Amino acid sequence: MDLRDIEYFAVLAEHGQLVRAAEALGLSQPALSLSLRRLEKSAQAKLVRRTPKGVELTDVGAALLTHVERLRLARHDLAREVADLAQGTAGQLRVGTGPATADGFLPLACGTFMTDAPKVTLTVSVAATTDSLLPLLRKGDLDVVVNHIATVPLQDLVLEPLWNDEFVVYASLRHPLAKRKSVTLARLSGERWACTTASAYQAWQSLQRTFEEHGLPSPRFGLLSDSVMLRHRTVSATGLIGIGSRGMVEANADNLGLKIIPVKDVKWIRPVAVVYRKDGYLSPAARRFIEILKATAKKFAGK
Repeated sequence: MDLRDIEYFAVLAEHGQLVRAAEALGLSQPALSLSLRRLEKSAQAKLVRRTPKGVELTDVGAALLTHVERLRLARHDLAREVADLAQGTAGQLRVGTGPATADGFLPLACGTFMTDAPKVTLTVSVAATTDSLLPLLRKGDLDVVVNHIATVPLQDLVLEPLWNDEFVVYASLRHPLAKRKSVTLARLSGERWACTTASAYQAWQSLQRTFEEHGLPSPRFGLLSDSVMLRHRTVSATGLIGIGSRGMVEANADNLGLKIIPVKDVKWIRPVAVVYRKDGYLSPAARRFIEILKATAKKFAGK
């Protein structure tokens, strides 16, 4: 059955006359009659019978009419769903990220996105390294990756920088180094560290490389964990020192009693970017999310 013919039939049933129904629809009577015949042929039954006053519904016609309102509602719902999908406010979105980004920046963007697009189902996968996320992105298991990543050309992927994150050294307020305005890298070489176990371009590799460049022995690790809060709480409760995202350390400094320790002549900068497939399908929801990531990054970087 043609949906347009069903709609014409509903108007005919409402007016009870071909003339009035045709006028209401802006059709000629022959055109409306032709539509009625098509519908009756599809139904394999008469839907109306002629009367001196116009037309009245047969039992089959009356049964069909009971479904018309549901069909109208379903069509309306479908139109709204398609519009929501097209505008990026409905659907599914799969995001890959790392521990520091998941605990710091990403919740701000996700909060804005879920308020803006409440019908989207958002799935966030947290992995220790960007290197473990990119194969999932290439396979289509993820729609976008948001994480610390080197801004190097990736032939099959699009990389859009968001902001440059600074990693800082921090300790408990009770730690002797917390009382100093700054320390040298050599002074840190004797400390034990709480750090992430992540690989390429992650904080601990940057730390190791910096020590090597200055001719210092490799840092000694007391705790290796991908959990940001575990590292922060352990540093707060022990004599370990940590290295982590400035934004995350500052966010937890007051309630955990942490202090950022400036290190002379050393600055660890790691770019945060959003990555997606160059030739892959980028849904409206994903495009909307990327726009929100960029807007959130401007505010986050300005803190």
